[in-house]
Amino acid sequence: MDQPPQNPLLAALLTVAASGFAAGTTLLAKAIGTGALGAPLHALQISFGRFLFAFLGFAIAALILRPRFTKPNLTLHVGRSGLGWGGVSLMFAAATFIPLSDATAISFLNPVFGMLLAIPFLGERIGPWRWGSAAMAFLGALILMRPGAGAMQVGALIALLAALCMGAELIFIKLLTGRERPFQVLLINNAVGLVIATTAALFVWHSPEPMQWLALAGIGGLMAMAQVCFVNAMRRADASFVSPFFYCALAFAALYDALIFGVHPDAISWAGAALVLASAAILAWRETRLRR
Repeated sequence: MDQPPQNPLLAALLTVAASGFAAGTTLLAKAIGTGALGAPLHALQISFGRFLFAFLGFAIAALILRPRFTKPNLTLHVGRSGLGWGGVSLMFAAATFIPLSDATAISFLNPVFGMLLAIPFLGERIGPWRWGSAAMAFLGALILMRPGAGAMQVGALIALLAALCMGAELIFIKLLTGRERPFQVLLINNAVGLVIATTAALFVWHSPEPMQWLALAGIGGLMAMAQVCFVNAMRRADASFVSPFFYCALAFAALYDALIFGVHPDAISWAGAALVLASAAILAWRETRLRR
């Protein structure tokens, strides 16, 4: 399969867009899981809604566009989908225990895990600029975690496990995007994820209310758009370059907190977010300059 030309700047922009969509799914999941839209639903059921509506969107697009498919690598797809389902489910669960910004900050340590795993599994070389940028982003995330203010509790540990799952998923995404077309990767991922999510949701099923169904549909739609952006970003740059830009979800989470829940970032939040965003900006500038 032909690879598109490498374009770090476009990859960065696509990843930032994906982070905004992904943060939106967590916002809706928090509303469903905390009872804001009716009787609280279990995180596994929210995850089911995410995969159901995302798959329906891609299936309808496949019927309309009729893309050409190649033989899929089912082993990679199952591994990626299992890790993705685990990461999403854990993230939704974490958001019901701790503030949205804290859950996002902790769970989106996954780019650090993704970058580290890319060294042995993808053979990527990590230069000093990337190491420095990742370290800066990690420091910003640690500030946002507020380890001395009670953030490290059950919800925080759940979010940390979500980060590990999603960081490992990055490796499978990169391996798949080098072998199969993005649309095929997304369609199969959501189909396999739907099977896993449906099986798990059967054990905790509670009939959603109409507003909850709408929110679940919103989660699926936003996640589908996030996946489209992120898979295309991974085709245009190394995983170790793309991963840190997903930290922008921290800024989006803070914005959503302020607009929806009336929670405004304090000085600590601003400091942490500034470090995260600065690290992404420095990395983008450096990579673009080297390409030129």
